Amino acid sequence: MSLIQVSKLMFAYDGSYDNIFENVNFQIDTDWKLGFTGRNGRGKTTFLNLLLGKYEYSGTISAAVDFDYFPFPVENKASMTIDVIEAIFPDYEHWKLMRELTLLQVGEDALYRPFDSLSNGEQTKVLLAALFLKENNFLLIDEPTNHLDMQARKLVSDYLKTKSGFILVSHDRSFLDNCVDHILSINRTNIDIQKGNFSDWWENKKRQDDFELAENDKLKKDIKRLSEAAKRTSGWSDEVEKTKNGTRNSGSKVDKGYVGHKAAKMMKRSKSIEQRQHATLDEKSKLLKNIESSDSLKLSQLAYHKNTLAELDHVSVKYGEKTVCRNISFTIEQGDRIALSGKNGSGKSSILNPF
Repeated sequence: MSLIQVSKLMFAYDGSYDNIFENVNFQIDTDWKLGFTGRNGRGKTTFLNLLLGKYEYSGTISAAVDFDYFPFPVENKASMTIDVIEAIFPDYEHWKLMRELTLLQVGEDALYRPFDSLSNGEQTKVLLAALFLKENNFLLIDEPTNHLDMQARKLVSDYLKTKSGFILVSHDRSFLDNCVDHILSINRTNIDIQKGNFSDWWENKKRQDDFELAENDKLKKDIKRLSEAAKRTSGWSDEVEKTKNGTRNSGSKVDKGYVGHKAAKMMKRSKSIEQRQHATLDEKSKLLKNIESSDSLKLSQLAYHKNTLAELDHVSVKYGEKTVCRNISFTIEQGDRIALSGKNGSGKSSILNPF
């Protein structure tokens, strides 16, 4: 076990006036299964690139482990899969590789096929197996579920559950819940680490949001009440101030003592209410900083002169001598909402490619 320590991290892209990270401090245990969450554009992939040393930054990131990134870039996808694995880890042991592939339900024959002939899901599994073979490495896994069907997601999630020492970026809640034990979240104003899975973190966040919203409503009412009280008190003070020069003592001298004292007292009370109002505003400004909001998404399809948009009639798809799907027939009409389901490697992407 060792620690990855981040201290006073600051980073902004060239030409940008806004920092992506500003004075960020936290530490990560290299034995954690760490889920990494946050809205798009918050800096998740940027932080992974900082760990990989791709950008210059101020502050320090110290670690006693090497970092590897998933998905590993494969320059020549026409290469045999076994050659792709050797490029990732030249010193791998074959029996260990087969152990990992067996856990991921990938047959040995996949090693002796061109990498680009594997389905996207199979490529994901092969790259994960190869990267987890390396010792003393901390794996940065960026959206592994993009090309996985439901069965493969469960399989890969169960596989990651047996591992340790990784950061997993994913928007799949059930995937994270099954295989992580800590959550690193990039919020609107800070970075937070909590023990537990995504659901644990989400429940804590909802409780914090609900508390802040309730406090915000309470403070808004206080601000309104104090504003009205300050306005009334200021008005009373002005009225008293106006009358003090017109008040006489025993009918001969202007009495500035009592009325003046009363005016000063009302003014002091007005200033006290104003100070309380400012304090309440300062307290309110500390709330709601990490409450997320999103605009509604509306999609309007373009009109087309025919009702039938696409039609397949007994279509088969082959790669060399291998037929991945055969005798596919269906019609797509305007307004249809269609889900294309099937195991990885069954030909889903191949069916879509002609379109």
